[in-house]
Order: sequence, then C-alpha cells, then structure tokens
Amino acid sequence: MRHSFHVRVGPVSFRIGSAWPEPIRQLRALYRDYPQDVGVPDFTVRLAPSRPWRRWVRPSVMIEGDYVIPDAAPLPVAHGLLAAEMGMNLQMAMGQRRFLLLHAAAVARDDRAIVMTGESGAGKSTLAALLQARGWRLMADEFVLLEPSSGLIHPFPRPVSLKNGAIDVAAAAFPDAHWGPLMRDTPKGAIRHLVPMPDGLAAGEQPARPVLLLFPRFGLAAEQRPVGAGEAFVRLTQASTNYVILGERGFAALTGLVRGVTRAAIDYPDVETAATMIEALW
Repeated sequence: MRHSFHVRVGPVSFRIGSAWPEPIRQLRALYRDYPQDVGVPDFTVRLAPSRPWRRWVRPSVMIEGDYVIPDAAPLPVAHGLLAAEMGMNLQMAMGQRRFLLLHAAAVARDDRAIVMTGESGAGKSTLAALLQARGWRLMADEFVLLEPSSGLIHPFPRPVSLKNGAIDVAAAAFPDAHWGPLMRDTPKGAIRHLVPMPDGLAAGEQPARPVLLLFPRFGLAAEQRPVGAGEAFVRLTQASTNYVILGERGFAALTGLVRGVTRAAIDYPDVETAATMIEALW
C-alpha cells in the first residue's frame, strides 16, 4: 500500500494501508488524539481497488487485510474512511482471541461499567454517546472487550458511528466535539463519527468491572423489566463474534458476566427518559 497509518485503541493496535491518500488523511484527522506509535500491529487492514483500473476509473474500495470476506461488495472511494472502519471491525470480529467480543456499547463511572447491547437500531450507540454529557466515560461503541480471566471490561473507545437523525442530536449536545467527515448515501444512510470525550481517551488503558447489563430499545413508551440470566446468556451468545471460537473460556466468561451483574431491559422515547431510568438502576 502506498499510504499507511498506525493507531492503537485501548489494548489493540492497527495498521491501515490504502492505495489512495484521502482515506489515510481522514484517518489521521479522526484519530489525531490516539496513540500512533504502536510497534508491531495486532491487525492489518488494506484498502485496495476492486480491479487495477478501479484505482483511477470510478474508484472503488475492497476491504482486505489479515482476514477478508471474499464476496464483500466494494465501496466508493468517497466512503474510504467507512471502509477503513469496517475493515478494523472485520479484523476484530474474525481474529480477536484475547478478549470475548460483544457487539455492544459500554460506559463507565467510578471504574464500574454498564454494557448495553441490542439489535441494530436499538439506539445503544447514540445512548452511549449522549451519556458522556451526563458524567459517563465512553468505553466502547462497536465492540465491548471482556477479559475472560478477570471478568473486566477493557476500553476500546473507537469513534462512535452515528447515523442519520442521531448526528444532529449529538451535534447539538456536543457543539465543540471532534467529528469526522459527514458521509452521505452509505448503505446505512448518512454516517458521521464522533470522537469520544477527552476523559474517555485519557482512560484508554483503564478497565472497569461490569455491574449493569442493559438491553435498550429506542422509540417506545418508557418501560422497564428484569432480564433472567438464561435469556441474557442466550442473547449475548448471539451478540458475540468469537464466543464459539473461545470455547470453554468464552462460556466461563459469559456465564460469569450474566451472573455478576444486574440485568434489565428498558424501552425509552428519548435520551432524558433513558438517562433517568439508568440512574435509578445505577
């Protein structure tokens, strides 16, 4: 790759290479406050043209790296930053072995963490981002890293991927925040990345103990119910990309998590309502 960038997010480091300079320029701007002297990276991502001529003629980006999905559709080079972020997600999902991965968001206060998981569109990323304005530090958006041996959540504070209407809501809440470029007409509509607040980045090496497991759903009347350990376990196995691969370590880590936390599902119509419900559970 002619252009490259190195970055470390929490305990994981990446090398991203690109056939075009613009995605690397955008990555450098987005991750300007993250450690970039990473030594040997844990994972490599490459942004390459889908065909040799696609580097110049209607440029399109294929996501390559240590792990690939051969039949993945290419993205336009205008969405190169999105391709890089997707590539980082892919390497984690397919190659991470140290931590049990949960497709979830997490926030922390006083070294205790809330893990929020749910289906796509449940609002967990937006909720985690906006809770920063209420004294919580962002620990993770896309992946929560659970260490099997200790049961601790390790920070993985990647920029939060906000979509469509959530972008304006977060922009109003954080007028001075560091943002990535607005990307329109992606497969999920408009996307813009919000860099975590400084306290979240400063605590990028500080793990927290999970005490609350939350299953939020946005856009419904306020309601709360307890979630049994069995239901939580099954839902988390579906939210993990490497539970099966970790075998007994994954089983022990997941059963330890669901037994050691308060478990609840909340429906909420707006962030203020959700924040009030979360504070009550806290």
